[in-house]
Amino acid sequence: MSNPPETPASPDSSESPKGYTIDVVSDVVCPWCYIGKRKLEAALAMPEAKALGPVTVRWHPFQLNPDLPAQGISRQQYLADKFGGAERAEQIYERVRAAGKAAGLQLNIDEIELQPNTLAAHALLAFAQEKQGDASTVKEAILKAYFVDGRFIGDVEVLCDIAQGCGLDPDGARAYINEPSTLQKVSQADARARAQGIQGVPFFIFNGKTAVSGAHDPQVLMQAMQQAL
Repeated sequence: MSNPPETPASPDSSESPKGYTIDVVSDVVCPWCYIGKRKLEAALAMPEAKALGPVTVRWHPFQLNPDLPAQGISRQQYLADKFGGAERAEQIYERVRAAGKAAGLQLNIDEIELQPNTLAAHALLAFAQEKQGDASTVKEAILKAYFVDGRFIGDVEVLCDIAQGCGLDPDGARAYINEPSTLQKVSQADARARAQGIQGVPFFIFNGKTAVSGAHDPQVLMQAMQQAL
């Protein structure tokens, strides 16, 4: 636990909500971010969470691979570039799968065929946050699409299908994602997070006061939440 950087700015300019806020900087192709989301949910389900009052979770963009092309690259090429090959990657992901299973997730990492650029996915999250006030449902749907269903979440039409499944207007989502100024704002929010010293995700900021980096267990997250009161 540490003192937080300035709360990362979202691509939209909505005012800060009243009550207890949890800001999560993460990416949608990061398995530890998916595991961290589950652990955050488990923490918020603890009896101690009642003392926090109304809680608002805000999702902020961080791209692990911002230089990937919009069409993505083959997963095998990605693993070769990042880990030196599939064998080394398998050793690393064995631990990830075990951590996911412990958190209640069945991560079908081997089903992923293309490694996406996540700029458009983060734009959809910004759209959901703007329209629904809480992008958690869309965040979950994107993570599931990628890690469980093996869908290519770099495809705008796949993202629009996810948006529709979450009760959003797919045409509105498409226009929002394809707007160059939207993508620029998402990139700027990503850059601000890095400029504030955030280097790894998931990164949690509780009530603007206490920061935790990593997918820690619910008890650790709860301790940080209480400290931020």
